[in-house]
Amino acid sequence: MDTDEQSENKLDKTRYMASMARLEGIYRNISDSAVVVSTWRCPYKDVRDHCTARFGCRNQSFVDGPDKPAMCTGSDALDYRDAWKDS
Repeated sequence: MDTDEQSENKLDKTRYMASMARLEGIYRNISDSAVVVSTWRCPYKDVRDHCTARFGCRNQSFVDGPDKPAMCTGSDALDYRDAWKDS
């Protein structure tokens, strides 16, 4: 490896730290939003209102048949934590 290649491969620690801080801020915002949403929306409900839980829940409705994903019929105004069945 010649000198030019070595200087190109050197890590700019200031830029690296700034980049890491920016990423940490992005992930913190995502995490904070997820925490807020989880207080009123079932964490197992996807964007199409399908239930992604691999366990029983009283809010699951298999309208398309038992071999298709269940629809989440719960209200987003409820606390879902007591709806999940113990298996």
